[in-house]
Amino acid sequence: MPRRRPKATPPSPDRRDGEVRIIGGQWRSRKLPFQSADGLRPSSDRLRETLFNWLSPYLGGARCLDLFAGSGALGLEALSRGAAHCDFVEKNPGSAEQIRRHLHTLQCEDGSVHGRSAESYLKVADGGWHIVFLDPPFKQSLLPIAVEALKGKLAEDALIYVETAKGEAFAPPNDWQEHRHKSAGQVEYRLYRLSPDEAD
Repeated sequence: MPRRRPKATPPSPDRRDGEVRIIGGQWRSRKLPFQSADGLRPSSDRLRETLFNWLSPYLGGARCLDLFAGSGALGLEALSRGAAHCDFVEKNPGSAEQIRRHLHTLQCEDGSVHGRSAESYLKVADGGWHIVFLDPPFKQSLLPIAVEALKGKLAEDALIYVETAKGEAFAPPNDWQEHRHKSAGQVEYRLYRLSPDEAD
């Protein structure tokens, strides 16, 4: 009598191990693995393509900050397209180590990985970033804390990218002027420019 094969265990719906693909620049089409982690939600290819079309004129030589780095997709895309340096801030130890491995795989020495929370990092960081990516886990009230901690840390005319769940409230500071705004599915994304003359 033939042996009955055990049924394969279906993957947990909470696991989202997979790959992120670098869309443009020197590492175009490179695929990098990421492992599932709480709140990890890499931005889609389509969204990143739109974002980096917006940022294209400003990336060359820019100092970037990927504050809730997760898979590192945004900061790695920026480095691929000519950014001078990127600080990756990610408090999950496994995700932070994975970004370090990606930088090693790509033979990139222009990225620094900081394994700590966004707030604690910003308390000690020198700042001066030209482009900042703010894509925290949704609906955890992390954005207001990060925005407050960024005060005085940005370069003149800095650009700040903010990604939120669709309909999630976000009140930018008075000196952040909205430059672009789009939505895709359940995500809203905006690009702001720092305009110090508009501050209170």
